[in-house]
Amino acid sequence: MTSVAHMRVTGTVRPRWVGVAARVALALAYPLVILFAWQMLTPRYVGCLLFVLLWVQRTIGKGAFAMALKRLTAHDWCVAGALTVLSLAIAVTDSERLLRFYPACVSAGLLVAFGATLQRGPTMIEKFARLRYPEPSQTIVCYTRRVTQIWCAFFIVNGGFSIYTALYWSRSAWALYNGAIVYVLIGALLAGEWLWRRLFITARSGGGDVA
Repeated sequence: MTSVAHMRVTGTVRPRWVGVAARVALALAYPLVILFAWQMLTPRYVGCLLFVLLWVQRTIGKGAFAMALKRLTAHDWCVAGALTVLSLAIAVTDSERLLRFYPACVSAGLLVAFGATLQRGPTMIEKFARLRYPEPSQTIVCYTRRVTQIWCAFFIVNGGFSIYTALYWSRSAWALYNGAIVYVLIGALLAGEWLWRRLFITARSGGGDVA
């Protein structure tokens, strides 16, 4: 009995926590690079970090988002390629201006990735939903399409404002918005969508479709 408990601790629990910690670290790495590395590193080294993070997240990331990333379409490869080129350009030129525009390019890339799925389907949010509902109902399909449209609108607004911060805000203010405030806004959008789904959509569908 003791050996079984020991195996559970050493063979199951610990790797699970290690995996969770790794996923959290990957999720936090990009905003932390933007928020803090700016103060300690030149744009050249930040560009190198962004390049590494882009492909580490693509290669070893786990979870729903990473699983979707691993099924990249032609549009997604173009976005990843563009961000790769921009990261390398920042590293080569040591350009502060290029670095300032990187978050806006990330928003543009996400807009392309999400927007393209509105044209050909399934939508990006439907892809995530299919991880739980392999055969989604029409209610799920319609709802996830609308949520994908909302995210596209968010990327447009955030990308435009990010350009504004790149052009007119100080270095510290730019880093604060693009490395912290925008993620508070993303969290608020996620929480708002979850609350709306729980209070209205799930109740309307009888609790089984889009919980």
